[in-house]
Amino acid sequence: MNAHTGDTPAGLTSALRDLAAAASRTADALDADIARAATMVRDTVRAGGTLFFCGNGGSAADAQHLAAEYVVRYQRARRACAAVALTTDTSILTATGNDMGFEHAFARQVEALARRGDLLVIHSTSGRSPNVLEAARAARAKGVMVLAFTAGDGGALRALADHAVVVPVSRTDRAQELHLCIEHAICELVEHDL
Repeated sequence: MNAHTGDTPAGLTSALRDLAAAASRTADALDADIARAATMVRDTVRAGGTLFFCGNGGSAADAQHLAAEYVVRYQRARRACAAVALTTDTSILTATGNDMGFEHAFARQVEALARRGDLLVIHSTSGRSPNVLEAARAARAKGVMVLAFTAGDGGALRALADHAVVVPVSRTDRAQELHLCIEHAICELVEHDL
């Protein structure tokens, strides 16, 4: 190890301690919000609806990750749940971006695929990305519920969502880590219900 603070074992593990503290603050502050989000997901799955996930960058990766957990499995073998990541079809994403503008990349898919009784789950640490805002508007126009996972002040997405879980952190990486942790907990709850 060299003398840089970040390279010491204490410096390296400080990130874990920071995450643990952020998780503790989030659990204390958002208990009811997380429970409501879990109810939205569980009710959608119970009723046979489809979970649609979207986001940009690391949040796109989280969207794909969560869709896979529902379709394949999380902790145990069980029936498949209908879930789609709107971040994965490069032909649709690039055609929409080229022909209509990237801000419509998710909204166009919501318009084509989502139905009343489905749930659109949006990951956006800022809550300000035009394409997720358009997706929320498209869902609302179709009577599809919107659940948002965001951070900071929640951005404009907070007002467009039927419910938002706004984690009390400003760092993008911490927000994504907390979103994934919360959504894994929800997935486990839903899975035990099947």
